Amino acid sequence: MKICVATGTRAEYGLLKPLIDKIKLVKEWQLQLLVTASHLSPEFGLTYKQIENDGLNIDAKVEMLLSSDTAEGVVKSMGLGMIGFADALKVLQPDLIVILGDRYEMLALASAALIYKIPVAHISGGETTEGAYDDSIRHSITKMSHLHFTSTEDYSKRVIQLGENPSNVYTVGALGLDNTLSSNLLSKKEVEDELQISFKKYNYLVAFHPETLAKESSESQFRILLNALDRQDDSFFVFTKANADTDGRIINQMMKEYVLKNKEKAVMFPSLGSQLFLSVMKIVNAVVGNSSSGIVEAPSLHTPTINIGNRQKGRIQSDAVLNAEMNVDDISSCFEKIKSRDFQDAVKNASNPYGGGKATDKIVEALKSVNMASFQTKLFYDL
Repeated sequence: MKICVATGTRAEYGLLKPLIDKIKLVKEWQLQLLVTASHLSPEFGLTYKQIENDGLNIDAKVEMLLSSDTAEGVVKSMGLGMIGFADALKVLQPDLIVILGDRYEMLALASAALIYKIPVAHISGGETTEGAYDDSIRHSITKMSHLHFTSTEDYSKRVIQLGENPSNVYTVGALGLDNTLSSNLLSKKEVEDELQISFKKYNYLVAFHPETLAKESSESQFRILLNALDRQDDSFFVFTKANADTDGRIINQMMKEYVLKNKEKAVMFPSLGSQLFLSVMKIVNAVVGNSSSGIVEAPSLHTPTINIGNRQKGRIQSDAVLNAEMNVDDISSCFEKIKSRDFQDAVKNASNPYGGGKATDKIVEALKSVNMASFQTKLFYDL
């Protein structure tokens, strides 16, 4: 069986890497890697090179990302993706495509797979992120998929509610925790040497992405966050670039300008790679912003998260996560709360609702047992 794993972003690849490695080990399977979107963009660090450095063969590269983050640019990028995926799938002819999450490039791929009659295995369906159009994209991919690997029982129920057959829905936990709980993380000194930085008394990993359904602009929202950061004394901020969503570039530009003005307390990276990203996450006092990594992975490292705004609204959360409204005072109060002894003790004892880091093994076992012929006709499952 030819299994094609698709990836379009640095974060997504980090989540998929353990699964990719396990698929390679199954003699009856042939791994195919389809790489697209920001992986192939110099602006986002040409992260396809990391995939190659990991010793993996890339079977197809699909250029699709325009140098524009307007709605028009994103839609045109999706169109280019559809054209490129049409060519790639004609050559690869996989028996199954593995898609993770809710990115617009994956919506284009799932649409192409639908027309090619190629079954899709969808990871992380059933979740909700009310502040971004990713929410609708995720549910749309669910409806074009045949196998579903969800991170919690509640999300499995939601996938079934969308009309998917329960026999094809597997609760496996969050794939990101496989790396989080098994990686050999670097020490504080090793991270400082690798990144050529010096941590301070308080340190924060800042990952902020566009809230694509918000009435306020990304510029005004990120300005609020930067103003809150300015209130923090004796602090050091490690920024990672925003993703290639609508208005993502204005965030990256503001990030760059902030770092240039505050070289003594801030640094910015297009991509840290999985090991470094998780190592920084383990070291810092908190993850700050609106990235899913602060909701899913950080609690397993006993690192608190200040989750800002509505991008992740609706996700199941650990007690290690604090939610802040999009205003300076509320964000600042969360910075003060994470420094309290009571909250630090609560974070140490907080459980992670996204599982214990065995998602990869569960997915592989499910794939071994599945009857591919049963996917020829997909029926709506009525509750």
